[in-house]
Amino acid sequence: MSMDIPVGSLQPSTAEIVTFGEAMTLLLATDDLPLLVADRLGIGIAGAESNLATGLARLGHQVAYFGRVGADVFGERIRRGLRAEGIDVSYLISDPELPTGLLIRDSTPGRPITVNYRRAGSAASATSVADIPRDVIEQARVLHATGITAALSPSAYETTLEAMTLAREAGVTVTFDPNIRLRLADIDRWRQIIDVLARQADIVFTGADESKLICVEEDPAEWYTERGATIVVVKDGVNGATEYGPEGTVHEGARTVTAVDPVGAGDAFNAGWLSAWLHGLPEVDRLRQGSAVASLVVATRGDSTGLPDATIRNAILADSQDIDR
Repeated sequence: MSMDIPVGSLQPSTAEIVTFGEAMTLLLATDDLPLLVADRLGIGIAGAESNLATGLARLGHQVAYFGRVGADVFGERIRRGLRAEGIDVSYLISDPELPTGLLIRDSTPGRPITVNYRRAGSAASATSVADIPRDVIEQARVLHATGITAALSPSAYETTLEAMTLAREAGVTVTFDPNIRLRLADIDRWRQIIDVLARQADIVFTGADESKLICVEEDPAEWYTERGATIVVVKDGVNGATEYGPEGTVHEGARTVTAVDPVGAGDAFNAGWLSAWLHGLPEVDRLRQGSAVASLVVATRGDSTGLPDATIRNAILADSQDIDR
């Protein structure tokens, strides 16, 4: 069953969705070459939260993004790039002392992706509770947070917890994706972070693999539900995704495409699912839309390059022809 959602049908006076974190400059090796021998790098934007913000903005939603970038050319590129997507970056601070984080990687067919971060001591690591746009969050429908931001530094952890708590107390739906990055913290620290933040989340998105690290032997749906989540979505790559909620359990397979670059697929799924949830659609359609949006990202190179607008999403969901003549 196809779901034709009106393009840009939601026009609230304030942001529907607020998210925050570390938007980094992406330097991506071109020509299908590994970093070791690549001689050209494309420039883009990377970051789980900025990926989600971009995905939702392209689907017609009003999104606000806050955090910190450096007062440097990379930070300005990020600001301009997100603003060009229609994202409200009024609350994105330019730090005069600390640099914008960098993510340098490749994406070569038939071999593992090499990823290098330059984010230690970045502007985002100085994010503090004072940076939270409280009025904006309190008027939103959704606040989305990830474990990545909380793992950047003690002050970023306090900011994440405070923002989630504020939203929950204001009746704003809090969505949360652990998004574990073991280069930021060891697994024991990650378990502490996720255990605390999960208790402030209404909806949790988690990868099947990362849930094994956090929940260990326990079922992830039960583990997160015990901590207060009403909906838990477990993403399992090519095996599809499963949603656990008040209406029961629903599974939907992944949309099959030729995978070019898997980075950003989870964020894209979250954006597609959240868009459907904001439109009040049922579980199976939320999962289908998450899968559709994610498939378009993995089929293109770059963290957010393939994120579709609402027209393309609707065409994919309607199984329309591959050529638009």
